[in-house]
Amino acid sequence: MILSPAVRATAGLGITQIIGWGTTFLMPSVLGRHIERDLGLPSEIVYGGITVMFGVGAVFAPWVGKSMDRTGARSLMAAGSLLYALSLAALSASQGLVSYLLCWAALGVATTLALNTPASIALAQVAGARARQAIAVLAIVGGFASTVFWPLSGVLEPWVGWRGTLLIFAGLHLFVCLPVHLLMLPGRPPAIPANATPPPAAGLSAAESTRTFLLLALAFSCGAFIFTGFIVHAIDVLRGLGHDPATALLLASLIGPAQVSVRLVELTFGHRYSIMSSALFAAAVLPLGLGLAWLAGGNLVVALLCLMAYGVANGLKAVLRATLPLALFGRAQFGTIMGRLALPQGIVSAAAPPVLAAVMANFGAEGVLALCFVIASIAFAATIALVRASPKVR
Repeated sequence: MILSPAVRATAGLGITQIIGWGTTFLMPSVLGRHIERDLGLPSEIVYGGITVMFGVGAVFAPWVGKSMDRTGARSLMAAGSLLYALSLAALSASQGLVSYLLCWAALGVATTLALNTPASIALAQVAGARARQAIAVLAIVGGFASTVFWPLSGVLEPWVGWRGTLLIFAGLHLFVCLPVHLLMLPGRPPAIPANATPPPAAGLSAAESTRTFLLLALAFSCGAFIFTGFIVHAIDVLRGLGHDPATALLLASLIGPAQVSVRLVELTFGHRYSIMSSALFAAAVLPLGLGLAWLAGGNLVVALLCLMAYGVANGLKAVLRATLPLALFGRAQFGTIMGRLALPQGIVSAAAPPVLAAVMANFGAEGVLALCFVIASIAFAATIALVRASPKVR
């Protein structure tokens, strides 16, 4: 049985996304306390590496997106895999604050080259008209990163230590991700057929196109702040609302199944409804859930509804971050658009965890929920305006 290039690329990129998220963003959750002890660094610095990664990655995102439009995904994503391997190997040898944070900065560049946004651009180039389904599959597969790498890290650390674990992670990028990117992605971006249907934004004036982009950037950036920041503090927020530690952990663990479930629905039935309907639903359910939790989060049922709403919204946004810009602006400049959108999202993703930590310390769980509710409401308003400005998008 010969698999199509789109199927091969989706399967291969699914593996690289699991490895990419598992060895970076999710890694400190298991290895962080060991790094703290050996390097003598406070936990804020150890987890601050993630902030550095997102911040540095955001700076390079516009250039990477534009380059992918010009040269295709293969060489850039392969370079990202190589840089991942070198950065993780260097991180395993770090001895203090400066070397530790410099390694995370290098991981930020690697992330911009090989994780999430570049993978979506690659699938848009390879899958063509079926890009929405392919990106939904990628989001589903990527959601299993914690399922794979938290237990794996827990098994490896007692055996080889955190430094040895990072070396093994580096090897995964070198011997698994690098070959996938070299062998399963095209060397050049595909040509857009001359008779292809123009995207809705093609008929807009420059001012209207800019307004559409700014509304999209505002909605996605507000979402990125909540999705990156709240998940880090979800258990502490639940405990601050009065739930015992075991209940808080159980409730937080339901976020993952909610995310995967809604992505499966999007994959199976997404072709039956407008992508704008999906975007509006995701934008509406988030402030609804957060608002309920803000008002009565100490109630178990309300807390459950909040986290399910958060998981559903996050699960859909993981797909919409790529498919909505594709529907609006088309494939011709998709990399450039995605790179420009990734810049503000990366900046707010970097800022969200420490900002919400400060709010938690000064105003408690209710303060975190209030701030997230306001930001989610702004995203909802921006999405409504975007829907009204783009009536032709399906």
